[in-house]
Order: sequence, then C-alpha cells, then structure tokens
Amino acid sequence: MRPHAPQHSNSPNQSAGLYVHIPFCRSKCRYCDFYSIADLSRLADYLAALQKEMQFAAQYHARADTLYVGGGTPSLLQPSQMGDIVDWAADHLNLTFGAEITLEVNPATVTARDLADFAAAGVNRLNIGVQSFNDLHLGFLGRRHTAKQALAAVQAGQDAGFNNIGLDLIFGLPHQSTADWQSDLLQAIRLSPKHLSCYILTYEPGTRLHFDLRAGCFSALPDRRIADLFRLTHGLLNAAGYEHYEISNYAKANGWRSKHNEKYWNFAPYFGFGPSAHSYFPPVRWWNHGTLESYLGAVQKGHQPKHGEERLSDEQQMMEMLFLGLRQSGGIEFEQFQKRFFADFRRYFHSALERFLSKKWVDMNDRRCCLTAEGMLFVDRIVDELVDMIN
Repeated sequence: MRPHAPQHSNSPNQSAGLYVHIPFCRSKCRYCDFYSIADLSRLADYLAALQKEMQFAAQYHARADTLYVGGGTPSLLQPSQMGDIVDWAADHLNLTFGAEITLEVNPATVTARDLADFAAAGVNRLNIGVQSFNDLHLGFLGRRHTAKQALAAVQAGQDAGFNNIGLDLIFGLPHQSTADWQSDLLQAIRLSPKHLSCYILTYEPGTRLHFDLRAGCFSALPDRRIADLFRLTHGLLNAAGYEHYEISNYAKANGWRSKHNEKYWNFAPYFGFGPSAHSYFPPVRWWNHGTLESYLGAVQKGHQPKHGEERLSDEQQMMEMLFLGLRQSGGIEFEQFQKRFFADFRRYFHSALERFLSKKWVDMNDRRCCLTAEGMLFVDRIVDELVDMIN
C-alpha cells in the first residue's frame, strides 16, 4: 500500500535514491554489523526475489537518479548480474539516463577485467573498501585483502576507465599512531580518488571486535587521540584539495560528492531492497525483514518484504534535520527550516546557539548555521542539547 501523503511539499518531487543490499560475504569482518551470510549458493534465489521486490516498488512511481549496490560484498556478483539489477531499476523505478550507479568493491574480489565488465554493465562509480594501507591494521579489522591488493584494486579501477572512484578508510584503531594514520592519508592522496570516506572505528554490539573489547583483549583508543586524528584528517585532506562536506566524507569539488549519500542526509526519498534494507518516502520510513530466509519467504508469497514501518512526526523530522543537517558542511538553512517547521531556527534554539558560538563550535550568518571543524567533534552533544529544546 502506498505510504501516506507527505506533510511537506519538497521531498516527493525530488528524484529518489535506490539502494540494493547484496547480503553475501566470503567471511565477516570483525567490525561489521551489516547483515550478510557466507552461503553463496543462495545468490540465484536472492536475485530472483530481488527482481520481484523491485517490481513491487513500481507502485511508488519513483524517478531515481542514483543506484548504490552495497553489502555484504557486491563485487561477488557477476557483471551480467549487476547489469540485470541496473535494468530492473530502469524498468521498475525509472532510473534515469546518466544516473550515478555505484558498486562497492572489496579489493580481494576483483580484477581489471572484472571492473571493465562492470563498467559495461552500467556502473560508473566505484567505492573501494580499502580501510587501511597497513597490513597489520587490515588483519586487526578482519579484512581479507592486503595493502598490495588495495593498491592494485585502485589501479584496476583506473585502468578500467573509472573516473569516479571513492575510497573508504577507517581510523581510531587501538594503538594506531598519528604516523600510521598520516601514512594512510598520504597514500590515499597519492592515488587521487575523487572521494574519500574516513570513518572512526566503532565497536557495534554483536561484532567480534565488540566481544574482544569487552573481554579485555585490547583497549579502545582514547577519545582525545581520536580527536587528534580527526583534526589531522581535516587538515591534510583540505590542503590536498578535498572539500570536507560531511563529518566523515571528503570530495574533490562539488561535482564529486556522493549524490546517493546526500539523499539520506537531505530528506530525499530512497528505496532499499534486500534483507534489512530501509526505505523512506516522506514522512514514512519502513524496513525489510532482517534475514535472507524471512525475506525470501515474504517475496515468494507475493508480499512486499516489509518488517515494520513508522510515520515520522514533525518533532521526529525536526530531530533528524538537526542531526543530519549539522553533519554537513552546509549546515541548516534558516529558510528551509522555516518552511518545513514554521519556526525561526535562531529564536527556537537561541540560548544553546549562543553557548555554541562562544565555544566556536558553530558558525552562523544570515542564511545558515553550520558546525566548525572543531564543532564536528561535538556533534552528538550539540544535537542532544538542541533536541532537548524541542517541545
């Protein structure tokens, strides 16, 4: 059934983003809490169900301009299977010509020939899960690839003709030194990707790293050291010509931002496919069954594999705008806030904003409020204080 009509007029007219979850991995990384299984024999069954789910989604009459295939390890797909997914997105969800089509790549799973074939199948952007150029750190994270393979994967992507390549890196590992992280950043800069995502290591419940942390196998890096590494990241990448446009994301000029991820941060509609995937058609969010078995069972019965949904209240949408808006370098635009919530942002949060200004955590002008680089270190505290002021 089609979700309720959105309360605000801007989102439904925006082009949607599409996310496809490929829930298969040869092995589980020690930090990863995304759903995946190792039984690749189920891939054909999954793809048949995926096609049906995308057919179900035609009822939303979406027009999409981004497709992101993540996982899991989506580079385990055959290029022809990736081509099928692109075709289904075009047929059922009006994926537009020239859309940004991203494939997540594990460096241990691809060759230059593979990537050339993925390009022929419609992929025009790679997001390579490098995580580190240090073999000891890769081992700690439970990654299957080596630093040499990471470098080879980037080169293979370039040789295959990809101009739009993004790299994922992780910092804040136990015992990681400033020199270690600086070495990773400098190596990334030398490769000249268009996009870099630099994530702080988190210890999610249920992961092997979380278990080992609680068991005392190692100690987490202190917050002050993580803050120093964050500042180093901001300084080095800005100096290298990368725009720090979201707390964890850097791009070479506006044209190389992740258009798909910006959907999530800016209240655009998005549709997720596969086990555990989430969707948002303002103001309704829903999520799929969390395992392959339950997902397949629902689709095979002719049902949309929805496990639950919620309709966001105005207060919930305001909270999300605070959290997602302040994560971005553009911050929150006062005019947009006024139109969406019929409230003056500066008056609504005046007392807290005065404190943040005095600490130099935020910058404000006549049009917007955004975090400073230092303020980004305190985003959770800042948002918590603002949320407490919402009636």
